[in-house]
Amino acid sequence: MSTTEAAKNLLLQLGAGWVLWLLGALALASLILTLERWLYYRGSRGDLRALGEALDRQLSRGAIDEAIAELGQSRAIAAAIARAGLRLAQRSAAAADRAMQSAAALERSKLERRLSYLGTLGNNAPFIGLFGTVIGVIRAFEELGHGAVGHGGAAAATQVTSQAVMTAVAEALVATAVGILVAIPTVAAYNYLHRRVSALLAETEVLSQLVLAYLVDSPRPAATGCGDEAQRGAA
Repeated sequence: MSTTEAAKNLLLQLGAGWVLWLLGALALASLILTLERWLYYRGSRGDLRALGEALDRQLSRGAIDEAIAELGQSRAIAAAIARAGLRLAQRSAAAADRAMQSAAALERSKLERRLSYLGTLGNNAPFIGLFGTVIGVIRAFEELGHGAVGHGGAAAATQVTSQAVMTAVAEALVATAVGILVAIPTVAAYNYLHRRVSALLAETEVLSQLVLAYLVDSPRPAATGCGDEAQRGAA
């Protein structure tokens, strides 16, 4: 038996039904993932106006520790990024800016987690359905060949051929239709969630720029501890 014949027999034994079950399982997984990401993004937002006003009040009087503590009470991504910058506020504005950029990169990786699954499924679901259709067409032609051989009359063979082809091809195209049906909402969900990620990251600039506005050109706190003792000893 040749390799082609063996592959054909394997596909005929498996059939196209498993492709439909696979598409159904992938569609259910994408639905669960979309819901989980939507809930996560919803919980990652905060009242930026209220956070900005509270941060402005704290920074205007130089209460950095109080600002860090207040931002720590919020689940907003913007608050986490601003808090990362304030932790290095005593070093320099550049250090705070780099800390916020690092925190933003970490938050981006959390926001984009598992989104590649939706993009991959949306792009490949029609091909999975097409694979099921190809299996169905192979089965249709196989049954067509056996049916034509089993009938002696040409008219009867022609009638059997037409019915077999129509029925088998119609059933085979169901897999392609299901693949497209899975792909359309998956791509829509991926695009929607990707826009949500971009919007959430854009909102972080509200607090980040406010932090930098107070730190740029502001004098750094004077050194304390060993430096002061050394100065007193020199005096």
